[in-house]
Amino acid sequence: MSVTIVLFTRDLRVHDNPALAAACRRGSDVVPLFVLDDGITSGAFNAPNRAAFLAAALQELDDELRRRGGRLVLRRGDVIDEAARVVAETDAAELHIADDVSAYSRRREGRLRERLASLDCNLVVHAGSTTVADPSELTPSTGRDHFAVFTPYFRRWQEIPRRKPIAPPTRIDVPAVSGASLPRADATCPGAASPQLMVGGERSGRALLTRWLRRSVQDYDERSDDLAGDMTSHLSPYLHFGCLSATEILDRLDLSDSGAQAFARQLCWRDFHHQVLAARPDAATVDYRPRGISWATDDLVFKSWCEGRTGYPIVDAGMRQLLTQGWMHGRARLIAASFLAKTLRIDWRLGAAHFERWLVDGDIANNRMNWQWAAGTGTDTRPNRVLNPLRQAERFDPLGDYVRRWVPELAHLEGKSIHRPWRHGVPHSVYPPPMHSAGGESQPTLDLFS
Repeated sequence: MSVTIVLFTRDLRVHDNPALAAACRRGSDVVPLFVLDDGITSGAFNAPNRAAFLAAALQELDDELRRRGGRLVLRRGDVIDEAARVVAETDAAELHIADDVSAYSRRREGRLRERLASLDCNLVVHAGSTTVADPSELTPSTGRDHFAVFTPYFRRWQEIPRRKPIAPPTRIDVPAVSGASLPRADATCPGAASPQLMVGGERSGRALLTRWLRRSVQDYDERSDDLAGDMTSHLSPYLHFGCLSATEILDRLDLSDSGAQAFARQLCWRDFHHQVLAARPDAATVDYRPRGISWATDDLVFKSWCEGRTGYPIVDAGMRQLLTQGWMHGRARLIAASFLAKTLRIDWRLGAAHFERWLVDGDIANNRMNWQWAAGTGTDTRPNRVLNPLRQAERFDPLGDYVRRWVPELAHLEGKSIHRPWRHGVPHSVYPPPMHSAGGESQPTLDLFS
């Protein structure tokens, strides 16, 4: 009898899972292992929304494994120590894991490789599990180790051969090995989750994907920025936790349709950010392109932004959606990020950390690189770009319905007048006046009161 282990990380699924499929091919018995890692649960990245989503995702993963005769073996503690214990207990010859790009993931891989070597167990890392393209697969002809601009990356990304999605295993035999009970939603992180948080897991994600492909993807190119219409896919949390495979989603898209093409471009943006972070792991905290920006410090202004009390309804609507749903429309994210970094001049790292506190899809590569894009320190070829919140509101929420949904104290204002409540006699006791940049300075780049 040969035993292999698949260590689940950000690939919580049985469909199109290269690490799981390889473990099943290579071993007569397989240990599907997940470790509630002290390195994550004790850190700042652990947050109630993601903990609740994770608990549901682990339950659905266990259900899918049991349908195939297996089960999820859960351990708690240091991921390296627990993986090594399971290797020793089962005399496993191989441990399979999905590739990832964060600095923490790279350290984890290095520690695993070193520890498993001492146990005569081979570590097998599977690229293309969390992204469509291997982050190191595409490099520019200039000799650089990564693309710094999206458009040429997109051209190359479209040309690479795609693997076909991998069918889920039909049978999984698990050896006698102990595991802890699956966590409750509130067991791994204190604090209440957002009241309208979506349910995590592969089964839930696949059902959402099927509905969206059948009903909405055809309109994605024309309506994805429609804030009130809410025509985005809502698939990002399931991609972040690996409940869905980006490769399978791309395979299921009809690329002869313009809406599907537009969504494929978004999957490419996700891959693009992962390849940037793979090459520059410090970009999670350090300006990718330093601009010498002097960031303002104003705790009260930042708190008002976090709470959705800036006096700009389109900004506040997005921030309140974030608190309520643990999710935020993509266009609203750009507006809110630009407002904080470009208008209030507050450090993008503070905004990124707040998003990661609440976003259930709070992905280091996507969140941090998108924030750098908005702040003008990232890959944007127009670093001085500023998104005027009033013009953005008129373009993407022309009737004010998105604001009306999330800022109910302004719901009595008709049509687009809701975007300028200061013109319509709304008392400051009901809704705050528009704030200026941090420190009380006047706006240097925008006529926000137009």
